[in-house]
Parts: sequence; C-alpha cells; structure tokens
Amino acid sequence: MSTELLIAIGVGVGLLLLVVGGAAVLIRMRRRALPDEDEPAAALPAAEEPAPAPPAEGLLGRLRQGLSRTKGQLVSRLDELLTGESKVDEALLGQLEEVMISADVGVRTVSELLDGVRKEMRAHPEGLEPAAVRAYLQQRVSAILADGEGALAEVAEPPLVIMIVGVNGSGKTTTIGKLASRYTAQGKKVMLAAADTFRAAAIDQLEIWGERADAEVIRRDEGADPASVIHDAISAATSRGADVLIADTAGRLHTKLPLMEELEKVKRVMGKKVPGAPHETLLVVDANNGQNAIAQASNFQDAVGLTGIVLTKLDGTAKGGVIVGVIDQLGIPIKLIGIGEQVDDLRDFVAADFVDALFELGEGGNGPPAEPSS
Repeated sequence: MSTELLIAIGVGVGLLLLVVGGAAVLIRMRRRALPDEDEPAAALPAAEEPAPAPPAEGLLGRLRQGLSRTKGQLVSRLDELLTGESKVDEALLGQLEEVMISADVGVRTVSELLDGVRKEMRAHPEGLEPAAVRAYLQQRVSAILADGEGALAEVAEPPLVIMIVGVNGSGKTTTIGKLASRYTAQGKKVMLAAADTFRAAAIDQLEIWGERADAEVIRRDEGADPASVIHDAISAATSRGADVLIADTAGRLHTKLPLMEELEKVKRVMGKKVPGAPHETLLVVDANNGQNAIAQASNFQDAVGLTGIVLTKLDGTAKGGVIVGVIDQLGIPIKLIGIGEQVDDLRDFVAADFVDALFELGEGGNGPPAEPSS
C-alpha cells in the first residue's frame, strides 16, 4: 500500500472521529439543558394580552373632534378672556368682538350679542362677573342655533326630489354621495341625476359615488342641457319606483346671473314633472369660506328659494362660527353638517348636540350656563 493512500485513510478516520466526538458533546450538552422528565418544565412567559380597543367614539365625541378647531378659535379664546380676574368693561368687550369676528360669527350678529352684554352690564351697575358674560353668550348662541334646526323633508308619495346647489369646491358631489348612502342604508331606492353637464369630471365623480351607494345614475354627455337630464331622471325615478331622486347641478359662482337663471329653469322642470318638487333645495357651503358663505346663501336664496343649507368641512376649519351668522342673518335652516370624511360624518344638524360639542357641556365639560338676568 502506497504512502499516499495510508495518509488519506488516516485523515479520513481522524475526521470521522472528530465528527462523532462533536456529536456526543452536543448530545450531553442538550441533556444537561433539558429538565428531567419527573421535574415540571419551567413555565413559559404568558403571551401578552392585547390591549383592549378603545371604545368607539359616540356621536358627541365625533362632533367634538370635528369642531375642535372652531372651539379653539372661539370658545377657548373667549374662556381665556373671561377669567375670574377679568374686568367686564368696554375694553374687554372689544377683545370679545375681535375673537368672535375672527371665528366668522359675523359683524351684525356679534354686534347684537355684545349689545346684549351691555344691557346686562347696565342691569348690574355694581359690576358683572365674567362667568355671567360667558353664560349669556352661550345661552344666546344656543338660542340662535336652536332657531336654525331643521329636518329633511319627507313625502307621502315618492319620489322625494332633492336639488343640490352650490359653488365649485364646496363638497357638493361628496355630499350627494353620502346622502345617497344614508338613504340606501334606510332601505330606500335612490337615483342620482347628473345635471352638472358643464364638467365631464363631475359626471364621472357622481357615477363613482353612485356605485358606492348602490344608486343608479341618470346621465347624458358633457354639454347636454341640464334641464333635459332632470326631465329624464324624474321620468326614470317615477317609472322605476325610486324613493329618492337627488339632482346634482353645476357648481357655479353665485355672482354669475346666467348660470343662476339656468338653475331656475331646472327647478321649473322639476315642478312640472312632480308637483311640489323639488321638495328640498339644499345649498352646500364650505365652512372655510366664512362670511362669503352668507353672501352665497343670500344670492342662491333669491334665485331658487333655499329650503336648507348643508355646511361641510367643519372639521377642517376654525371658522365654524359662521353657522351662527348664517342662521341669525338669513333665517335659513341648517339641515346637515359635515364633520369628517366618513360616510356617517354627514349628519343632521341638532342644535343641542352642536352646542354641547362646542362648549363641552357633557361629562368633563363646563356645565350648563347660569341664567342671565332678564
């Protein structure tokens, strides 16, 4: 046998012994690591329990969240001024005026509110407590908002015809989609009329919302006569047994007279097809527009006779005080408010809930106001 072969055999045997020895060592180490069979195994650490999900926010909680910016701009700043050490005088009233106007409550409404405070001051020559001023303002705002509460119309014989108007960017299409979803959730058959024929995108957006809300959309091509779309839509709604027909209209500037006249024409067609229609003529207003919202509402009111206002995007603005001015100056009810992106964030305007959310009268809030003097 050659020397090279002997060397190779020796190396192989050595490697084999090394592998076997290593395996034996590993087995001994594993045996030492494992507990004896008659000893209880060490308990594994218990799996960490998942933290309970926070309770779903109630309606008031969602409303408070949506109005947080307005509260910060209006109520919180009023509270900063009306501390226990404040002296109620004309200088303080000037600061209160600035705060309320900055929240877009409206000059006329603010003037009326402060005139009421001055009356309270005259009734208390010894001096008026800041808390009494806050109570008075809260009570007067609450009364104004209560006057502006209004429910959506109902009809004994369908279809209920709702005409939606407003300028571009106010949230008209989104409002229509959410309103359609609300009615379909109630088990009603809903149809949408794409009468904003000036923009192809408006028709496409409405169809997307129609699919989401399971509502059929009646449309024509871009540039078609809006009144003819309404005519076809009402015919279809009547023949197919729809409960609700919601009509989109072109988002137009309230200062453009010919376009406002087009709205009047659309409304006349509705009335000819269904007696009493439209049963609702709702103006969608972006709360971020502040005092311009009052100008919009006034002009649309003159053109088509509004039955109510939908105030959208309250969650994104500190100008939510405009709702007070709209009600106080125009006397048009607020039917719906938008406080977020979720479908159910378009909700009925309930004055008491709005006041609770704004002034935080619920648990942890400031409590009910004291009665001001008569």
